[in-house]
Amino acid sequence: MSITRWDPFRNISTLQEQVNRLLESSVNAGRTEGGTLTSWAPAVDIYETENELVIKADVPDMNEKDLDIRVENNMLTIRDERKFEQKVKEENYLRIERTYGAFSRSFALPNTVNTEGIKAEYKNGVLTVDLPKRAEAKPKQVKVNVTTGNNN
Repeated sequence: MSITRWDPFRNISTLQEQVNRLLESSVNAGRTEGGTLTSWAPAVDIYETENELVIKADVPDMNEKDLDIRVENNMLTIRDERKFEQKVKEENYLRIERTYGAFSRSFALPNTVNTEGIKAEYKNGVLTVDLPKRAEAKPKQVKVNVTTGNNN
């Protein structure tokens, strides 16, 4: 019969290795071997009103003429590219945290959207895409008359 002693530190190195691998993979996600970021996707908010769906995308430092917004097969796609500023030499940067390069975001549109009436506005680094609903998809209010039935 052997006695096994409980050692609270026995598995600590394994746990530390797992935590290190997890942190390493999340820090290096989207980076190449040289440490440069390879792709990015702007953050979006999507909300619905009575008459439309609205998509707001954070796309600072973009030229509105270069934003490519199109609908194909009930799929809205937004594309553009943020180019690295060449005014300053890369070796003069102390820190580069913003992401550069091409992006593409696609959103499946419900059949309730009137694709002919889609409008987009770019202001203060935010792209707002208004997706109007078809007339038959808008909520309707119907007044129902209630009668009292006196059966004497």
